[in-house]
Amino acid sequence: MKNANKTKNLALSGLFLALLVMVQFLTKSFGQLVTGSAVNLVLAMAAMKCSLPGSLVAGFVSPFIAYLLGIGPAFLPIVPCVALGNIRFIVITHLLMGKSLSRSVLCTALAALVKAGLLYVLVVKLVVPSLGLPEAKAAAISVMFSVPQLVTALIGGGIAQVVKSRIDI
Repeated sequence: MKNANKTKNLALSGLFLALLVMVQFLTKSFGQLVTGSAVNLVLAMAAMKCSLPGSLVAGFVSPFIAYLLGIGPAFLPIVPCVALGNIRFIVITHLLMGKSLSRSVLCTALAALVKAGLLYVLVVKLVVPSLGLPEAKAAAISVMFSVPQLVTALIGGGIAQVVKSRIDI
C-alpha cells in the first residue's frame, strides 16, 4: 500500500506540473489576470490534493520550464523568485487549509498576501533594479509583480476553494 501512495503522489506531481505549464501556454494571450489566476488555481489544487513534496516540486519546477518554453518571465533572474513565491503559496495552503469556510478563506488570503509580498520584495525591490533595464520596462515589470500578484492569487485560491470538494483525486 505504501508503494501505491508513492506512485499516486508521483503521478499527481507530474500531472500538476503538466497542468501548470499547459495553463500558462493556453492562457498567455489572455493576459496576467487570467494566466496568473489559472496558475494559482492549479497551485492551490496541488497543495490540497497532492503530497507537500510533490506539490512543491511542481510549483518550483514549473516557472523554469515556462521560461525555457518562452511562456514565463522574460528575465531569468525573476524565475527563481516566482518559484519561491509558488513555494510559499503552496506551503501555506497545504498546512493551513481547513474544512471550515472561514478557515479556508483566511488561509487563501494569507497565502495570497505572503506570495504577493514575497514577489514584490524579491522582484520589484531586488531583481528589477539590478537588471539595468530602461525605466519604462522596469516600471512595467514592477507593476506586474505588485498588486496583480495579490489579485491573481486571491482569485486562483478562491476558485480552488469552490472546486476542491468536487475533484476527487
